[in-house]
Amino acid sequence: MNIASFIDHTILKPTTTIQEVEKLCAEAVAYGFAAVCVPPPYVKRAATILAPTRVKVATVVGFPFGYAATEAKVAEAVLAIVDGAQEIDMVINLIALKQADWTYLQREVALLVEVCHNKGRLLKVIIESGILSPEEIRGCCEKLGSLGIDFMKTSTGYAEQGASVEAVQLMRACLPPHVQIKASGGIRDFAFAASLVEAGANRLGCSASLAIVSGGPSATTEKGY
Repeated sequence: MNIASFIDHTILKPTTTIQEVEKLCAEAVAYGFAAVCVPPPYVKRAATILAPTRVKVATVVGFPFGYAATEAKVAEAVLAIVDGAQEIDMVINLIALKQADWTYLQREVALLVEVCHNKGRLLKVIIESGILSPEEIRGCCEKLGSLGIDFMKTSTGYAEQGASVEAVQLMRACLPPHVQIKASGGIRDFAFAASLVEAGANRLGCSASLAIVSGGPSATTEKGY
């Protein structure tokens, strides 16, 4: 398995420096990762570095808690796209989810789909599966999966639990076939990464990417991926 081709090489800590982003981009090119995922202020720099390559630039919206107003998320996405982001990872409103306010969630997701697709960008919707019940995960798949999203993503990496094989399997069983899955949060070694791919993940959000591809121990202690 060419695990590198599944990986979004990620750094999202609030103290991220430009030097770390430049290093991340260089590693992504060297190892053949699918994308880098960087904080919004660094999208423009990452896009410039990676423009001659096949590595995509992703960033986050409504991160990490998801409770920003929909209008704020739209504004974040628009700015990220202007700066060169090709993929938007958006955290849904978890307060609305816990209240089963599907009307709010569907409106929010539909607006972000429109913003992204009008500019030819991909939208990944983060549901924070580690703090959801199976019924809530199933509801996200059934009620949001039909709105045109490109990926459903397990986690931000900031909750008590990140990705799990069980969550990926459930998502794959409930999502429309065209919706891909990104697993993220707590992926630290090749064995776990491979098990998530085998369960149905099409992408992996990782800060321990080098350890995963090398088979060595992870040196990262970053919260969030």
